[in-house]
Amino acid sequence: MNNEFEIELQDTEWQFSYIDHDREIVRAIVIDNNENYYFVRVQRDDDFGKVTLIETAGGGVEPNENLEDAIRRELKEELGAEVDILSKIGVVSDYYNLIHRHNLNNYYLCRVKFFGDKNMTQTEIDDFHLSTLKLRYEEAVDEYKKYSNSRLGKLIANREIPILMRAKKMIVENHIF
Repeated sequence: MNNEFEIELQDTEWQFSYIDHDREIVRAIVIDNNENYYFVRVQRDDDFGKVTLIETAGGGVEPNENLEDAIRRELKEELGAEVDILSKIGVVSDYYNLIHRHNLNNYYLCRVKFFGDKNMTQTEIDDFHLSTLKLRYEEAVDEYKKYSNSRLGKLIANREIPILMRAKKMIVENHIF
């Protein structure tokens, strides 16, 4: 079930000046056996502005951590989910010009085994106010579109809607449900 694809996106919301660092990131489209999808709602007030967003669970890969260990750790932290990794979906290379960063987002399709306690960082709790969203596919697409009215929301929607669509296609083609 491995038909990875790659997307390269530019930041058209903030003017480019320079990029001074790269960040390797893992993210997941998380599903359960009832065709529900799990995301995080983010409420932030920082350099990007005061915004509420939907985003896939995930985050930065730690030094000497492999990608699959990183996605399992991130999903446990943010969703409290233990998962089976079904497949790598692909990689999205994008930029946050405002903070001079290139993001290398590695996306996975994961199925929930069970939910337990979350283990969020203090930043995720205090600065991003992360909460779990359980949505049907169509609801998730609508949420991304709804929050793409902000500059950051538009960047995230441009990155994640194609991944969500690709995940749905993989689920159908591989008869996951």
